Amino acid sequence: MKKKLLIASAVSMAISSTAFAVGGSNPIPGYQIKNPWYKAGQANVAAKNYYRGKTKAKNVILFVGDGMGVSTVTAARILEGQMKGMMGEENNLSFDVFPFTGLAKTYNVDAQTPDSAGTMTAMMTGVKTDVGVIGVDEDIVRGDCSTVAGNELVTALELAELAGKSTGVVSTARITHATPAATYAKSADRNWEDISDMPADAVEAGCKDIALQLVEFKKDMKKRYPNARRMNGIEVVMGGGRRHFLPKDASFNSPDAASSVEGDRTDGRDLVSEWKSSNPHGVYVYDKAGFDAISNKARRIFGLFNESHMQYEADRHNDIAGEPSLSDMTAKAIDVLDHNKNGYFLMVESGRIDHGHHAGSAYNALTDTIEFSKAVKAAVESVDMSETLILVTADHSHVFTIAGYPKRGNPILGKVVGVGSDEPAKASDGMPYTTLGYTNGRGFRDFGDETNADETYGLPADTGRIDLTSVDTEATGYHQEALVPLSSETHAGEDIAIYGKGPGAHYVAGTNEQNVIFHIMNRVAKLAKNARKSLRKHQNED
Repeated sequence: MKKKLLIASAVSMAISSTAFAVGGSNPIPGYQIKNPWYKAGQANVAAKNYYRGKTKAKNVILFVGDGMGVSTVTAARILEGQMKGMMGEENNLSFDVFPFTGLAKTYNVDAQTPDSAGTMTAMMTGVKTDVGVIGVDEDIVRGDCSTVAGNELVTALELAELAGKSTGVVSTARITHATPAATYAKSADRNWEDISDMPADAVEAGCKDIALQLVEFKKDMKKRYPNARRMNGIEVVMGGGRRHFLPKDASFNSPDAASSVEGDRTDGRDLVSEWKSSNPHGVYVYDKAGFDAISNKARRIFGLFNESHMQYEADRHNDIAGEPSLSDMTAKAIDVLDHNKNGYFLMVESGRIDHGHHAGSAYNALTDTIEFSKAVKAAVESVDMSETLILVTADHSHVFTIAGYPKRGNPILGKVVGVGSDEPAKASDGMPYTTLGYTNGRGFRDFGDETNADETYGLPADTGRIDLTSVDTEATGYHQEALVPLSSETHAGEDIAIYGKGPGAHYVAGTNEQNVIFHIMNRVAKLAKNARKSLRKHQNED
């Protein structure tokens, strides 16, 4: 047993059995508030109440660079600078100049090196949990549907909804992928993106796939909180993952389908049509033209721009029907959400930073990080920073290194050239080497001008040392060498950075458990307090 060694078993079971009771008057289950992770995170933020500046915000935007460790930020900063004609090191990404910075420990309850499901659940709920599970605490058994009930956690997005705020979820990954899913779903397995991904016993036991939870979010919240009069569902959803919302039937293919049968669902349900029916005034879009045509009067958007993940930023021009950029989607989301007098909560994820690293392509990971920085800049320029808290962070890092002794201004994607030299430095084996590299993964690739990092998965791993003398390591299709051969490069376990701007941003200071991020947002925007106030008001009216 895990948490129950810290909380008396009888008390925990009693509270869990009434998780969402009390007539909907308390949006956070009693066991969640009593969870040691929750209590410690709350205390961490309360102890930092020494700042004399403004600490209340109407709006919260959480930016998550998936896999964006400190080495990724550093390398992307240099690459962007060199793209501008600078030496590079002196450049700053948009969030580098935020006034407050801290660190977050990323480990999961059961893992030293984490995954995105457990880390994002911590950021969204204030409670650390296990690898591979979404929106539930550590007392769940991964893959076991029967253990979900009584262990569900309430997220910052759900609290914002209950408080009457507008909400949005934006990602370049599938919108059912772990990071975006952790804003709205409860699942025993992050891989249950649609019903075809679930074991029969889980379906029979009544567990819902993640795509269905998104489409039925409002209905499920109404069941849980019948007094939630101000809650009207997620206003903005944009990302990839269309296949999880469509039946496994070619007749339901989108005009820009890449596969002969685009949909994966085996239950015959067309969730896109179901969303349209329940949101008659909403706008569904699947391509750049549709995105660009969205009226300024739109107040609800459902955008699924790809069958699977959206394109890498560098490869976006190759999309079949075109896609908006992350900065485009961020600006549009803010435009839609910023009409609510109660404010809004928005989560924006750059999901493909992570995928570039997994493929061993620093170029793709770094160019997606640069676009992520542009999205943050777009947000800062679009909002009133006196009433908006913006946090920029990552869920975890990668085994991505900046090494050797290159001279100042040496191309960050290039071979190491030392101070006072014009020739590449040689390793002990007599061959040149690059500044950037990976500890493990699929290894070296020389794809020339290829901009899709995923091309590597069609070939066997090629790890170890390669003679790079005649290889253009600055080409878009070059993949760095790796030491240990694996089917995919892995996450890393070191701390990641948190950058803060706006009211209450000082709370990010120090080295924090990752779940503290929820408590910062909750305290600054008074999410739980306002949700509770709203529910009690309408309960009394009844």
